[in-house]
Amino acid sequence: MPRFAEFVRTASAAGRLVVQPRMGFGELARMRAGLRAVRDCRATTVGTITLDSYTRVGDYASARRALREGAELNGFPLQAHGAGTVRDLLREVSGPGFPVQVRHGSPLPLDLFRTMVAAGVDATEGGPVSYCLPYGRVPLPEATDNWARCSELAAAAPEPMHLETFGGCMLGQLCPPSLLVALSVLEAMFFQEHGLRSLSLSYAQQVHLGQDLEALAALRRLAADHLPDADWHVTLYTYMGVFPRTPIGSYRLVEDSVRLAVHSGTERLIVKTPAEARRIPAIEENAEALEFADAVARQAAADCAVTKCPPPTDTGLLTEARTLIGATLELGRTVGSALVTAFARGVLDVPYCLHRDNANAARAVIDEQGMLSWSKAGGMPVTIRDTDTPPLTADRLTTMLAHNERRYDREDLVGSLLRTAA
Repeated sequence: MPRFAEFVRTASAAGRLVVQPRMGFGELARMRAGLRAVRDCRATTVGTITLDSYTRVGDYASARRALREGAELNGFPLQAHGAGTVRDLLREVSGPGFPVQVRHGSPLPLDLFRTMVAAGVDATEGGPVSYCLPYGRVPLPEATDNWARCSELAAAAPEPMHLETFGGCMLGQLCPPSLLVALSVLEAMFFQEHGLRSLSLSYAQQVHLGQDLEALAALRRLAADHLPDADWHVTLYTYMGVFPRTPIGSYRLVEDSVRLAVHSGTERLIVKTPAEARRIPAIEENAEALEFADAVARQAAADCAVTKCPPPTDTGLLTEARTLIGATLELGRTVGSALVTAFARGVLDVPYCLHRDNANAARAVIDEQGMLSWSKAGGMPVTIRDTDTPPLTADRLTTMLAHNERRYDREDLVGSLLRTAA
């Protein structure tokens, strides 16, 4: 078992939530300092090396030039530093008690995988759909073929590698949970098909606690059904859409994501910081957010021991996700070919995604119950429950995109007014 997966398994068995930042810096010294700060903070942590935008799209020359000229990068230029440097970095800061994951965002990551394998990287993430449709114009069949080769390379690596599907995080927001769950399971099955046995399945916090609890329960059920030969765990992401702008609103959203992780039995949480709405967080801000998340997790676990956890909704989400998976797998002899055909025929369709290989005929809304639901199905085998949904206008879409920002910042405003009145 890769040490990344072993660390998460051991922490989970001890009742501890693993927390992880989304952190990456261009300079080697700063990246080293960031990893050490995460390793040494008061929380159960794993490290992250997030790659820069040039490296994600294969523009390694620009990444090298920026590094040479001292220009600030928005992540770590893996190829510019090279496998030997990365291996030395990991030898200095990581180990069985602190594994590190490389996060990249590339639809064609074969070069990156070669470097990661040569450097002995513990874990990485992505997927043929989740790192193709939202991030560029690479044709889905090309991305799927590239990811198949990446998966086989990782499966044959001399040092076992853990791979996390990003399928449960499509576009970050306004994607109904049944589709997120289906995509996460399908990408994990794709990885398994190409030889990987250490996997994690992602899901991004959305807009309704009960619906998210239902989605995470469905994800675990379907993973158990479809990944019988794999060692897997679930990874939750703090809300990835428009983030609150006030510090208190931001902390409240992070707190709710931590409680969601604890209440759902999720093993690992990707934590955001209150700086997300304005800029790339500093090292200290990442460490503070991780320590805050760890403290909330301990309290949430203690609360659940004496009181009932909040209940999930019962909207038929499991059945809908299972139907999407089944309808997809019928379309190809392999998971990869089935995924390509499903998107070509609109059987899978990510709402608001403009990639040319996505039908973009389905639509989702935040309904009157505050949950994500389908307003248009396109060619997908999904259920439209609210037939009285108002028409989707540009103003309504903008309002929905800012739903959590307004909701959590409003809590801060109301609290301030109450304190002033008192």
